[in-house]
Amino acid sequence: MNEKNPWNKTNQWEEEISLVVSIIAKTELVEMTKWGGPVYTIDGKNVIGVGGFKSYLAVWFFNGVFLKDEAQVLVNAQEGVTKALRQWRFESKEAILQNEKLILQYIQEAIANEKAGISKKPEKKEQIVSGLLDVEFSSNTALANAFNAFSPYKQREFLEYVESAKQEKTKLTRIEKIKPMILEGIGLNDKYRS
Repeated sequence: MNEKNPWNKTNQWEEEISLVVSIIAKTELVEMTKWGGPVYTIDGKNVIGVGGFKSYLAVWFFNGVFLKDEAQVLVNAQEGVTKALRQWRFESKEAILQNEKLILQYIQEAIANEKAGISKKPEKKEQIVSGLLDVEFSSNTALANAFNAFSPYKQREFLEYVESAKQEKTKLTRIEKIKPMILEGIGLNDKYRS
């Protein structure tokens, strides 16, 4: 890992990150770059990541919710949002050195869990149906065909946009607004994507 770690935003954790990486090197995990930072995987599946923040260095376990955590060191970074990911936070090099064997033990357990297929799958989002948009599609096959050419993700954006309106007249106004976009093959949020 010769490059600067982009997850080390304050660049104050260089020694600590190197120390954690040396512990990880004792395992069979493979380092990959994902989301601009190092992620350690097994068979292409994410197991752990490492990054520096303002007041701590974190080792996060992608499926940490399944670890025994007998030492009670793991935290949920975003309660109510984060489902499976758990972090172990360190505020000093000494804390890492004192817990080296335990860190390795947690990593080995995470690897074993991944090999056993113990992981949390993302929940499927509820399908959105728009009766008003369906009426438009039944009377305008060109519009229906253009809409079906979009990826499911972009279709969902259009459906959410229409159905998030509370009043029917607002829904109808939104449908009129997006019809030209759909016919031209322009996604609802394409102007925000690079």
